[in-house]
Amino acid sequence: MNTQLLHDATFYILYGCIALALFIAIERGLFFAYTRRQAGRLAVALTQREVQQSGRLPAALAERPGLPVTMIEPILAQRGRLDQQALEDLVDTQYLATRAPLARSLWIIETITTAAPLLGLLGTILGIIDTFKALASAGVSDPGQISGGIGTALFATGLGIAVALICVVFHNFFQDRQERINEQLKIVLIRARGAAGAHEQTAQPAEDLSPARLRQA
Repeated sequence: MNTQLLHDATFYILYGCIALALFIAIERGLFFAYTRRQAGRLAVALTQREVQQSGRLPAALAERPGLPVTMIEPILAQRGRLDQQALEDLVDTQYLATRAPLARSLWIIETITTAAPLLGLLGTILGIIDTFKALASAGVSDPGQISGGIGTALFATGLGIAVALICVVFHNFFQDRQERINEQLKIVLIRARGAAGAHEQTAQPAEDLSPARLRQA
């Protein structure tokens, strides 16, 4: 078994892990920032009388559909067509459907957080094994060469811990952002449900005053 090759491979894997974590962090950061901004604009728009009466979003929001817009469009499309229970079920379904897009790729950062120190430790062990193999085969008597080999091997552990620390910061940051966005989406869904049920509520008095209802009275 070529321990030197395996030792070098752990470094390449760790470098790949940090590159992947940085890519996911940038992608998730942009996605969360846009989602929070659009959710805030939707929450304000859904309180406007024009939207509550027509059930249609402003053109500026409808033309750039993000996760919040995609989430409430099916609710507004069923305006006045569903009873209260069916509308509640639709709102719950749409909220659950947003969980997967928000959590996408975060499991990779969590996995790197756990795996990076173990990969670093593996690289250190392989490096120490390779150092002692060289000592046994060549009979190295210079202590400086031995300490240099062990120092290089320990660098793998340090790199693994550093990668894990960076990923922990990313993971905790995005978990906090995900919870904040979930709260915003709940507000948007509540207001969208009110806008979708506005037609049914305004139509109820007309039903109570129908000729059949008056004859029964």
